Amino acid sequence: MQNSKQEYRLEMTGISKSFGVVSVLDNVNLKVKPGEIHALLGENGAGKSTLIKILSGVHQKDGGKITLDGVEIDPKNTHEGQELGINVVYQELSLVKDLSVAENIYLHKLGANKFWMNWKKLTEDAQELIDSLGFKIDASAKVRSLSIVQKQVVEIAKAISEDTKVLVLDEPTTVFDPTDTQKLFDNLFRLKEQGISIIYISHHLDEIFKIADSVTVLRDGVDTGSMSIEETDADGVIRLMIGRELKDLYPARSNKIGEAPIFEVKDLSARDALVNNVSFAVRPGEVLGIAGLGGSGRTEMAKLIFGADKKKSGTLFINGKEIKTNTPVCAVAHQIGFVSEDRKEEGVFLPLSIRRNISVTNFNSISSKLGFIKIDSEYKNVLDLIDKLNIKTPSSEIVVNNLSGGNQQKVALAKWLSIDSKVIFIDEPTRGVDVGAKIEIYNLINAVAQKGVGVVVISSDMPEIMGISDRILVMHKGTFYGELSKDKFSEENILRYSIGKELKEKQLN
Repeated sequence: MQNSKQEYRLEMTGISKSFGVVSVLDNVNLKVKPGEIHALLGENGAGKSTLIKILSGVHQKDGGKITLDGVEIDPKNTHEGQELGINVVYQELSLVKDLSVAENIYLHKLGANKFWMNWKKLTEDAQELIDSLGFKIDASAKVRSLSIVQKQVVEIAKAISEDTKVLVLDEPTTVFDPTDTQKLFDNLFRLKEQGISIIYISHHLDEIFKIADSVTVLRDGVDTGSMSIEETDADGVIRLMIGRELKDLYPARSNKIGEAPIFEVKDLSARDALVNNVSFAVRPGEVLGIAGLGGSGRTEMAKLIFGADKKKSGTLFINGKEIKTNTPVCAVAHQIGFVSEDRKEEGVFLPLSIRRNISVTNFNSISSKLGFIKIDSEYKNVLDLIDKLNIKTPSSEIVVNNLSGGNQQKVALAKWLSIDSKVIFIDEPTRGVDVGAKIEIYNLINAVAQKGVGVVVISSDMPEIMGISDRILVMHKGTFYGELSKDKFSEENILRYSIGKELKEKQLN
């Protein structure tokens, strides 16, 4: 029973953890009150995920103490953690794709009764829970049919469907547009009022200052400070995260943009009507931003172009010459690259090494005329990209699955940025990436554009899309509803186009 005088719901004191000779956490402390939203911040590889996995029972601590409602706990697996009321929504989704939404949400209840399962009630309860979150998802639908945004919502619904005391959210809004993000925040405030303790991990500092009550910062496995949110600001948090001042988040866009398009799309449509008669062009050296709300068709459009999905109609051109991209292999042959928003399913090969992931798209340039890989060329290319993107790893032979989420994203980017592309589509380039690493990615995008490549960036982060783009196209209901030149960039203008409203003349002047 919880002591009524107990100030903290959760106390993690002096937590240490090493993997072999590598120290990941060193005497880390984290204290969270009942009904508090506590932000846990740090660069990729700082130890945030390891700390949460110790809390939930995925890993066992080497030293330290954990108390929940004043009682010491030491969960040995995730089942024990959930039994204690600790539920985690990880950055990497863990749903069973061939089960329904309802079955995934109540997976812990399946088989609880040996003789009878009321499937109708299970689905009705799941639908009621989803509806209460403010999202439109069919609880009877198979998870594999959902968008990545919908899958994220199902993960959150699954976590709060249980008797939760501590809810951990690891980068929950990376695939959400502003409207969906606000829905999530409203739900978190509701859970907070119910006394649930929420640990919120995010690289979006603007979110932290909107919703968090307090913050703890990790750097290189050590907690560098805990404080109430009123006691700090974004600059103060960044100094604790990276140990230095952060200046010029978005690099200056000064490179020359060509006149003639390097890549064109005319009248592109999808068979399922998610994309309708889309036409646009990108010029060499240009960073073209694609904005829009979730479900607007941005990702679906990119997949059609790349040949990952089958189009109904449409014509593509490289340097004025018509090309066919019926499959991703055809797209790559025409020097089109695509960095997916879903790195786990489509972005990287988790069981393979960093070296093999980066090299898989680049065999032509690192192979001899006889088809043999030139080891020296391969390692030079791989190590150069590891250095440029600051991928935190002791070796290029480390399996990608063992990297933090942000470093996995860097590998996904490196895989495509290593090849000689004419045009490259990058869907949510900094999903799950810390503020320091964002600069490295933005600089690399800039450097790629300076080589004369057409870069198309799809992003739900409006400051990001405005900060790195030369021009922005905004999608609404499967088509481009508006275009903004750099002097017309504003969150208001993007949002108005995103919801299908015309811009008033006075807004554009």
